[in-house]
Amino acid sequence: MAAVSGDEIRKAHMAMAMVQLFYGGYHVITKLALNVGVNQIVFCVFRDLIALAILAPLAYIREKRTRPPLTKRLLMSFFFLGLTGIFGNHLLFLIGLSYTNPTYAAAIQPAIPVFTFLLAVMMGTERVNLLRYEGLAKVGGTFSCVLGAVLMVLYRGPALIGYSEMDFVSLNEISAKGQPEPSGWLIGGLLDLGLDHFHLGVLCLIGNCMCMAAFLAIQAPLLKKYPANLSVTAYSYFFGAVLMVTTSFFATEESTDWRLTQSETIAVIYAGFIASALNYGLITWCNKILGPAMVALYNPLQPGASAILSRIFLGSPIYMGSIIGGSLIIIGLYAVTWASYRERHAAAGVISHGSWVSESFVRDKSSHRVNIFSSPSSVSPKPSD
Repeated sequence: MAAVSGDEIRKAHMAMAMVQLFYGGYHVITKLALNVGVNQIVFCVFRDLIALAILAPLAYIREKRTRPPLTKRLLMSFFFLGLTGIFGNHLLFLIGLSYTNPTYAAAIQPAIPVFTFLLAVMMGTERVNLLRYEGLAKVGGTFSCVLGAVLMVLYRGPALIGYSEMDFVSLNEISAKGQPEPSGWLIGGLLDLGLDHFHLGVLCLIGNCMCMAAFLAIQAPLLKKYPANLSVTAYSYFFGAVLMVTTSFFATEESTDWRLTQSETIAVIYAGFIASALNYGLITWCNKILGPAMVALYNPLQPGASAILSRIFLGSPIYMGSIIGGSLIIIGLYAVTWASYRERHAAAGVISHGSWVSESFVRDKSSHRVNIFSSPSSVSPKPSD
């Protein structure tokens, strides 16, 4: 793959920050619109179809001459991207939210960077050497981002900006009990296995995180073989929309489920245009440049973006937990970005790797040590002069 310029890397970081801001706006809009009782799966069907209607013609026109030919292996990869990142990611989150609560659902989301990091390391798209400062910074930065996101969700503290009111949560959060639960043979069959509603919801939320992590981890090596970013996103949404539409026939029982009010229509349009077509297009492009682990690390910024936009548009206060957690997330992102910067320059020969282990120790033990987190070339002994 061709070398990525520093300007592209900066643009990718800015794009990922914008993606989380757009997701924050999506959360604010759904807080206002979805409490009226729209069927969640119907909402996802409309959202995915709008996104597909935007991405498909755009990808066809812009990448008509540069798009590589399709093969059965590529189609299978696109199917798995649609299954995990679109269908599984959206549907499992909705079911999990219905059977637990918004706070619990938000608390599990920081697991996405952890799952993505582990999958990327196992697939070889991310290399971590724990004997180098860069490797420690990646692990520590990931932990800091996850800790910050969990802190923002579970710890409130005093209101530092705005006035605290006891009913802000009940007024402004998406109420899971206000949403119609997914129905039909799909959920009934899972409940027949002996799981209660809450544990089924927890399993679905964990599956949601694993699906998004698998989507990012699978997509990164695919983009090296099929560099048409928009086409990858469009094909993923095609398979995801087909699966979602098929599921909706078994999960909806009344024709009234498909009728939307004006506020629901606005939320669906925003979700289709911004939260789906634009955001997933940017995520795919950034995944090609930054890699899956770095892209996933921006996920914990969503609670902070939601808090800021909720303050602006809903008047919600900003609490101490949000500020402390946001600071930890920024520190973690900086640590991983610094580590990636050092690794790129070390690979180009501009700087040397920094190690917290003495060189003589590494040299003496190199013939006996096998580091499963790094490439073979990084642990081989230096040739003698």
